[in-house]
Amino acid sequence: MPRPTKGVRLVLSSFRITRALVGAAAAALAAAALTGAASPGAAAAATPAAHGAQPARQHAPDYYVSLGDSLAAGYQPNAGNTDESYTDQLYAKLKKHDPKLVHIKLGCSGETTQTMINGGICSYPGATSQLNAAVAFLKAHRGQVRYVTLDIGANNVDGCATATGLDMTCAAQGIATVGTELPQITEAVRRAGGWGPQYVGMNYYDPFLAAWLTGAAGQQLAKESVTLSTSFNGTIQTALRATGFRLADVSRTFATDDFTRQVAVPGIGTLPENVAHVCEWTWECTPYHNIHANTLGYGVIAGVFERVLEHRR
Repeated sequence: MPRPTKGVRLVLSSFRITRALVGAAAAALAAAALTGAASPGAAAAATPAAHGAQPARQHAPDYYVSLGDSLAAGYQPNAGNTDESYTDQLYAKLKKHDPKLVHIKLGCSGETTQTMINGGICSYPGATSQLNAAVAFLKAHRGQVRYVTLDIGANNVDGCATATGLDMTCAAQGIATVGTELPQITEAVRRAGGWGPQYVGMNYYDPFLAAWLTGAAGQQLAKESVTLSTSFNGTIQTALRATGFRLADVSRTFATDDFTRQVAVPGIGTLPENVAHVCEWTWECTPYHNIHANTLGYGVIAGVFERVLEHRR
């Protein structure tokens, strides 16, 4: 289970001191784990100021809040959670335009829609779940949060791949759960954050496309997986847009449904474009055979988010 770093614990300690001074409004600060350039002093400044304290607000930080699963946490099979996630790389891009920006990184490896709502995998000081931590932070920092990003749902269906193919009953159940619970998550986040932030959620690339490399049976599995991916991503897109989130179309950038165009991949050979992207941007075609993006892939995903956010910067 991921635990807060030493620096994070220091910031959280300053939150507890601030809470004793200003009461319930600062209690939500303990609900989120701060990352980025936040210092104890900056964290104290992040507490909502009293009416009329405009000069202090001018020096208060802005926030980028990222929610999600292992992609948001930057998981790598050879290192665990890292600072190479798409959220970290996106934060670095955004901070160039806003030096005061602080990243509130809440992503949890292994998170499903259910555990994001109810908890059970990662711990958040003062909060019962990732969603609870996010809602508390957003409410405590109305007017200071500029960006909110989200990825969730992959772990609802990733376990549906078997040695003999895809368990479509399992997949259908997982997609249905995402269709029910993702709107609960996005609605809660929007209510807590109000109209100020930009809200963007992503759909997913299809890691099962790597089965293409294993021969005829694997190529059939890869084609079946795209059918599943299309349904899954359609459910995500519907939920996001219905609740005011814009879509970072990662699936399109990975050319998920394009078996036609052929691409040469060094060390492997010529592959359909969708398979090539999965091999180049994830760990699937390496000895790790792991679904997660590599550093380059996380950068590609960060770029998709950045392009969406640029339209309203």
